[in-house]
Formats: sequence, structure tokens, C-alpha cells
Amino acid sequence: MADEVDLILAAWARELPNVDVSPLGSLSRISRLARHLDRARSAAFAAHELEVWEFDVLTALRRAGHPYELSPGELIHQTLSTSGTMTNRVNRLEARGLVVRQPNADDRRGVRVRLTDAGRELAQEALADLLDFERQVLAAIEPAEREQLAGLLRRLLASFERS
Repeated sequence: MADEVDLILAAWARELPNVDVSPLGSLSRISRLARHLDRARSAAFAAHELEVWEFDVLTALRRAGHPYELSPGELIHQTLSTSGTMTNRVNRLEARGLVVRQPNADDRRGVRVRLTDAGRELAQEALADLLDFERQVLAAIEPAEREQLAGLLRRLLASFERS
């Protein structure tokens, strides 16, 4: 079964026959798949009136466990964002009643961002829909292949996240 990347590789082989373009076979597929998944996730989250970044912040807080709070720095790390971006995101989520800022009991200069009950419910509903979608996507490959794929992607991702 051919895909768009096969057409790209064939075109490069024709145009640059002495150049090894084989890395494009894997990484272009990962890139294209990521774009397709981003679009589908955006549509799934829109059903919950959420942006992808909102889902990322809410679910980072939800994963933290009771009392569902993290420092802004922990949120920055978990969502791969910047300080200025996170401040804006927390402001917007706070305005929607999905999170609250609370003083950090360990450091009076700092704050903790806490998920509200409404934020927790919304995160859980959106997560359930996302998991249904992702199960459908992964149904195209066997369970053993899913584990193998996850392991291979973990190795590639680790090289970026070590630094």
C-alpha cells in the first residue's frame, strides 16, 4: 500500500538518484502523521470547546493527582511551553473557571495552579473521547506492533528530551 511519502521518495530518487533520501521514509511519515493527528485532536477537543493547549494544561494537572495542582514551572516542563506562554494560558483557563492560582505553601513568592472541579470534569470527558479516537487509529495495527511502535518512538523521542 503506497502513501504520499512513497511518491515523495520516488520523485527524489528520480531527481537526485545519487542522494540517499531514505531518512525521509520514516521521519516524513512521523511528521505527516503528527499533522493529521493534530487536526483530528483539534476537532475532537472542539467538541468540548477546548483548544489543544488547554487540554494539555488541564490533563497535566489532572495527572498530578489530588489536589490536582502544579507549579507554573512544572506545567512549562510538562507541556513544552515557555514562561510567558504559560502565564497567558493560566490566565485564560482561570478566566474560564477551569483552574485557580493559589499561594505556594512552601514558597510564599510562588503560586500553584490548581484544577477546579469543572476543569477536572472537562479534562476527563475530553480524555475519554481522545482515547476512543486513538484506539480507532491504532486499530490498523496489531497489539504487538503497537508496543513495538511505542518502543521505537520512545527511543527517538528520548534523544530530544534528554537535553
